[in-house]
Amino acid sequence: MMNRSELRKSKIAARNSLSQAQREEYSGKIVSRIIESEEFKRAKTILIYRAIKGEVNIDAVLDMIDTKDKKFAFPLCISDSEMIALVPHDQDSWKPGYFGIMEPIPEKSVQVMPEDIDMVICPCTVFDGKCLRMGMGAGFYDRYLEKCTKAYVTAACFEVQKTDSVPAESWDKPMDAVFTEKQTYRR
Repeated sequence: MMNRSELRKSKIAARNSLSQAQREEYSGKIVSRIIESEEFKRAKTILIYRAIKGEVNIDAVLDMIDTKDKKFAFPLCISDSEMIALVPHDQDSWKPGYFGIMEPIPEKSVQVMPEDIDMVICPCTVFDGKCLRMGMGAGFYDRYLEKCTKAYVTAACFEVQKTDSVPAESWDKPMDAVFTEKQTYRR
């Protein structure tokens, strides 16, 4: 069995082996699964992410639906171990941040408290059929999700990122669901 670091590298390589056309097609299917889910339909405040380095691109969530009744928050890393969620005012409220990820500018955004988030869609490097997930290894989401007391917590992944079993640590929070281009895994 691979250790966490080897497994993460292996699944990032699998994700990166997908062509740009495949990533776009699969991302579209994943977005459709997300917006068709009852949890998404009910959610009023949703924490989502901006894709980097071959991750599932879920930006289309913002374009595919009438968003008047939904607030979309995005993570902002405020230290080497902590993130907050911000709702940007507009398209000019962004700057490159941690690891080059586009992040909301605090002065041009409104902070959302974790306990007010109804749904979280996490990026992912590896997942299994029990909805255990691994991210990039810094633990930002693991620490933040502990505070999201009423959120339905999910991840968006390509099927090639699935493994038989994620070697979970005590701090790893299982997802309530994992959306892929082929199916929705539920815990």
